[in-house]
Amino acid sequence: MSKMLSQLGVNKALLSPEEREFLDQNGYVSLGQILSEEDVDQINAAIDVILAREGENAGFELVDSKYIRHPRETGVDRVADLVNKGEIFDVFYTQPRVLAGITQVLGPEIKLSSLNYRAAHKGFGNQKLHADWHETVAPGDYKVCNSIWLLDDFVPENGPTRIVPGTHKSGSLPQDVLDDPTLPHPDQKLILEPAGTVVIFNSHAWHGGTTNLTEHPRRAIHSYFCRRDQPQQIDQKRYLIEETKRRLRPAALAILGV
Repeated sequence: MSKMLSQLGVNKALLSPEEREFLDQNGYVSLGQILSEEDVDQINAAIDVILAREGENAGFELVDSKYIRHPRETGVDRVADLVNKGEIFDVFYTQPRVLAGITQVLGPEIKLSSLNYRAAHKGFGNQKLHADWHETVAPGDYKVCNSIWLLDDFVPENGPTRIVPGTHKSGSLPQDVLDDPTLPHPDQKLILEPAGTVVIFNSHAWHGGTTNLTEHPRRAIHSYFCRRDQPQQIDQKRYLIEETKRRLRPAALAILGV
């Protein structure tokens, strides 16, 4: 995979030493605004079209996942399998600086696990603190890593993601040590960044959504990666359509694990 990543322009120098250190120690790092305002508007418009077209079936690919089943989340819009839903979404798994962040956590042997949209409406979106892996792992032996692409400004009132820094190295899962993982954690940090920002987070760190208290949905896309020796949330070999396959160059297909 190192050769394919290089073809996409990925190299360690795309992250500063300070960013790499912060990510290693805290389990997350903001890469700043990678998407322009125009990019964000176009992506949100494309998502609106998909939501209107798919209706109640939106997100069915995650519910139908062979390995990980996601029950429908009340008050939350989801769209899954964005790989096959337009060229506009290719950037979410080929952007070099983002891939540099993912490989900082997982090493070069990576593949996309899933590419999904999530938008919490007023009064919804709160999640238990959780890790995206079913068991603890030794520090450095990480299996999964996520990137969250902000399609709205994340502010305290609209349900931003929360993360508990350093918990990727804790050797414990929140459900095993917390009385109520839905409650605020004294050490949690809220991701408060403008639209267009991308935040990398080690998916073994404890994290979760918070409640949206505003009148507008809080929108984001999660570009979720795993090591190549792990199963994908969305089996790309099963779902990848010919139109997508013809569009993508070999390095991008390698990221998809096909």
